[in-house]
Amino acid sequence: MAWKDDERGKGRGGLLAVVLFLSLLPTAAKGDEWTEPITPLPQTLLLDPGKVALGERLFSDPRLSGDGTVSCATCHSLDTAGVDRAIVSTGVGGAKGSVNAPTVFNSGFNFKQFWDGRAATLEEQVAGPIHNPLEMNSSWGPLISRLKGDGELVATVRKLYGADLTPAVVQDAIATFERSLVTPDARFDRYLRGDGAALDGREKRGYVLFREYGCVSCHQGVNVGGNMFQVFGVMGDYFRDRGGETKADQGRYNVTKREEDRHVFKVPSLRNVALTPPYFHDGSAATLERAVEVMARYQLGRRLAADEEGALVAFLRSLTGTWRGRPLR
Repeated sequence: MAWKDDERGKGRGGLLAVVLFLSLLPTAAKGDEWTEPITPLPQTLLLDPGKVALGERLFSDPRLSGDGTVSCATCHSLDTAGVDRAIVSTGVGGAKGSVNAPTVFNSGFNFKQFWDGRAATLEEQVAGPIHNPLEMNSSWGPLISRLKGDGELVATVRKLYGADLTPAVVQDAIATFERSLVTPDARFDRYLRGDGAALDGREKRGYVLFREYGCVSCHQGVNVGGNMFQVFGVMGDYFRDRGGETKADQGRYNVTKREEDRHVFKVPSLRNVALTPPYFHDGSAATLERAVEVMARYQLGRRLAADEEGALVAFLRSLTGTWRGRPLR
């Protein structure tokens, strides 16, 4: 459930009702009637390994950019949890983007792509940075011509797809690779699967607070978010208090032009959140502690005690998973 901008007055009561309901749900044990609001990531996926490998190759290929200097991996480094840890990313010619780059890990579980949800699928998302003048500043015609000069790549495409290299093939291969970027075996996932010792007492208390205070009303499901839109500033005017409002701050309004979508964003996944600073679409929170403080104030209407904030941060750190058998970093 997501509340729109014009429902902030009457909608707060509805949101708080959801929060109250979720706070009453007990922690589920195996076989209990209730189920957890968060579910573990799958440990295996059925994907074509050849297409995954091709997609990985294209994901790191700077030929996708207009000047041959920027790849998908430039802003979504797999060595740093799928982000570049910059407030905004740097594209071709030193151009600066307008929003913070979200992690590519577990992006296949998001119901929409981009902060404003303008792409319905990962395939559609691939085309966005390629054509964005602040990112790759390219277009399909020249891009495909450059790639077709690579005989080995063309042969691989024909073997996997039975067709020539096309924009649709590039999109499908990269999207397939991105779907493979799942980070299972977080300590919290092990806890959900029944390993009570996977979390310490402080982390368990953080999860209790996460549920009782209503964080889980927006951050739930397999991706601990990524499955709904929400106003940034349910319980306070974040943008007035921050100042310097930009076009990017309009969020989904830029897509729909509907007033009720102003300041509405896709709720981000909290998977591996301890490794993906800075936070929010504007990159304004440099630390996880600051992000928790801002969320508590503007989304829940709370000011947290130091021990509460510490417990919540400890819980969030337990969401860090593994990739290819190694802890994400």
